[in-house]
Amino acid sequence: MSDSNSEQQPAGKKGRPTPPRKIQEAARHKPLVGDRSPEARKAAKERLAEERRKAREGLAAGEERYLTARDRGPQRKLARDIVDSRFTAGELVMPLLVIVIFVSLIDNQVVVLTITAITYLLFAAIAFDGWRVGRKVHKRLVAKYGADKVERGVRWYAAMRSIQMRALRLPKPQVKRGEQI
Repeated sequence: MSDSNSEQQPAGKKGRPTPPRKIQEAARHKPLVGDRSPEARKAAKERLAEERRKAREGLAAGEERYLTARDRGPQRKLARDIVDSRFTAGELVMPLLVIVIFVSLIDNQVVVLTITAITYLLFAAIAFDGWRVGRKVHKRLVAKYGADKVERGVRWYAAMRSIQMRALRLPKPQVKRGEQI
């Protein structure tokens, strides 16, 4: 047997003296977060603003590490490229709704009914176009990755992206309209 048991501390001891109460209370009153001086806060604020700027630019450029979980992956990128390469009816929603707001101020029953009918037709066209885009994306993904490898929700992702105005899409479109994918 070795003498290692005789060198160990007795059970229940921590191997150092307990600090006095005064020192323990002083430690509790110190800030847990680093330097709280105005200069340190300003530097931290600038650093955070720089990080946010880089993240915004990275998201707009489509850099994978800055994308949200919803936008990550090669299948989502292909879906974005397919949607961004064509004109969709969903891009007309916002401009049409602005027109509807102004036209609704006109007190003419025929004009109001016409605009209402046009709005319903556009919504039906958007639904059909979203279905068609989702189907096209799904077919391309099946051709490229196989039917069992296609992620869930990519069709819906493509349809929702097709409804957004092109200028407001994030990540920004990487392909030109009309470009072959």
